[in-house]
Amino acid sequence: MKLDDPRAVLAALVAASEGESLSSLSRLLGRNDAYLQQFVRRGTPRRLAEGDRALLARYFGVAEAVLGGREIAPGPMPVRVPRLDARASAGPGALNDGERPVDAIDFPPRLLRSLGVRGGPVALIEARGDSMAPGIADGDQLLVDQGDTRVTGRGGVFVVRIDGATLVKRVARRGGAVVATSDNPASPPVGEGVVEVIGRVVWQSRAVA
Repeated sequence: MKLDDPRAVLAALVAASEGESLSSLSRLLGRNDAYLQQFVRRGTPRRLAEGDRALLARYFGVAEAVLGGREIAPGPMPVRVPRLDARASAGPGALNDGERPVDAIDFPPRLLRSLGVRGGPVALIEARGDSMAPGIADGDQLLVDQGDTRVTGRGGVFVVRIDGATLVKRVARRGGAVVATSDNPASPPVGEGVVEVIGRVVWQSRAVA
């Protein structure tokens, strides 16, 4: 029998094991002693039942595909998103200029696409302060799409840089100018400096109290 034949594979696994036999494994499956012997030597049944195959695969630590199961194609690789220490942010351009990532978190590509991310650089930063409360709280983790810096009249929540300070603000275009404001009415007015848009906030995560 060929080694890609599930019967041959099962026979080889049993031969390499210590103290196991086709009969003992049949009893493990709750079958009569001859069940796996008939499968290996006579081809009856033609295929192992799904539950039997899954149990044997777990027992031997092999993929179900080698015992006749359908091989599952691997899914897309996750996207490694760096988590940055935004307090050290400095300099124009991308959010991570001059910064070292604290660590990185894997995001499913499908999730990023659903958030509107189209392949541009993304990063996680931590929100500080309550100027965007209640929508964004102190300590929230924010996913920033640096490939989306479009500001419209309707506006949105962006990470911006004003006079060298990195801020999370609501940004809109008014009369041809880009204006940044805070959501919390108790917060002081945003500075008058030029608003440099770094990226749109597309997702946030908050610890459960």
